[in-house]
Amino acid sequence: MRPLALLNDSKQLTAAGREELFRAVLACCSKVSVRAISAREIDSNGLHRSNLAAMRAILWELAPPAEICLVDGFRLGPTAPEHKAIVDGDEKSAAIAAASVVAKVVRDRTMRRLAALYPHYGFSSHVGYITPGHSAVVRERGPSEIHRRSFEARCYAEQVPEPTSADVPDLDVLADVV
Repeated sequence: MRPLALLNDSKQLTAAGREELFRAVLACCSKVSVRAISAREIDSNGLHRSNLAAMRAILWELAPPAEICLVDGFRLGPTAPEHKAIVDGDEKSAAIAAASVVAKVVRDRTMRRLAALYPHYGFSSHVGYITPGHSAVVRERGPSEIHRRSFEARCYAEQVPEPTSADVPDLDVLADVV
């Protein structure tokens, strides 16, 4: 089976499967753009607004512009290039699924690198997702400079509820593939 036939929601793939797809996506793309959003930016502007701004910037980087731009979930507002928002896009569009795989692999690799700089926080194992173990370490040691402060009340509380998709990354990475 060809690797791109396995494109799906990146969260439903194994780490090894995402890495294989990552290489396959890069091999057939004419351009890949990745944008990382810092904790400071998310704290200043909020996660949703930061994500939308990053996606707009990625679309504006396309030169020449794409024939059609698909984005996962939300419309990006009137200052964005023309695009079509597709709810659950990574399940419905191979292009969106490919961008999701690229973003997740880049984020996972970044988190593993950050684990070397901040070894006590377990970044290489939870790769930015809230886990009870990570929350316990943050409560014990305090947040590092790369932790979001706006997230403090929920993440560092004694009882941590199940995460939702809006709460997932401490570091958010978006990608666009053409």
